[in-house]
Amino acid sequence: MSDISIPVPERFLNKAYLDVIHTQESEQCCVFAASALKDMQSIAERGYPDEICGLLVGAANTDGWQVVDVRQVTNINEERAADRFQLDPAGYQSVDSELRGSGKEIIGVFHSHPDCPAKPSPTDLTSAWEGFVYPIVSVVQGSVAEVHCWVLTDDAQMGGKFQKLPHHT
Repeated sequence: MSDISIPVPERFLNKAYLDVIHTQESEQCCVFAASALKDMQSIAERGYPDEICGLLVGAANTDGWQVVDVRQVTNINEERAADRFQLDPAGYQSVDSELRGSGKEIIGVFHSHPDCPAKPSPTDLTSAWEGFVYPIVSVVQGSVAEVHCWVLTDDAQMGGKFQKLPHHT
């Protein structure tokens, strides 16, 4: 992954983009089952050159998030699929219903950034929920270049920002 040069479009350098990111890394952590991380990356590569999206399944506690599975959900933003995603509500509801009583829950939303860094945008901030983890998969020319996880510092509607969240398998 680290050998790929990631293009940085001009918009990622403007103040609006820079202002959605908190300068300090989170003290919490996101731990992926190896198969879940691999599946998320494969989904992102298969969806290239469009943005893909999906759900993280697992559990959350005071230390962070444990991801045991990922589920792709349809990106219903057909007009701007190359640079925007809109998670299909029916897909969310289907996964949520399936998980009831299983001891697992939806703990986050992942999406890809085709030919862009794995950094959140102002649009990502407006749709983010407090308490969820948000992995972004950078896919450059069809291959995963980087994966970064993000979490809100506090409620986005109250001026929260994304904070980088360490992750590992």
